[in-house]
Amino acid sequence: MPKAAPTPHQRAWLARGLAQPGGKLPLFDMDGQRINPQTIRACLQRGWAEPWFTNPTKPDWLVCKLTDAGRALLTDKNNKNQ
Repeated sequence: MPKAAPTPHQRAWLARGLAQPGGKLPLFDMDGQRINPQTIRACLQRGWAEPWFTNPTKPDWLVCKLTDAGRALLTDKNNKNQ
């Protein structure tokens, strides 16, 4: 069974964590819009991201970071065109 490949939106969101301390993933896109929670949940389910901490002022926001699997997905040359 082939591994699931990230959608372009998922890949773009995950890639932004590569340059951040601890692999922190953004809450907002480059246009200032909140990242779609469905995108975040799909990446969590596939193990590419994991919850980092709960935001006490915004408990519904999913603050996440890249996992080793997410980092490998983005840096593995065999996965670049998936």
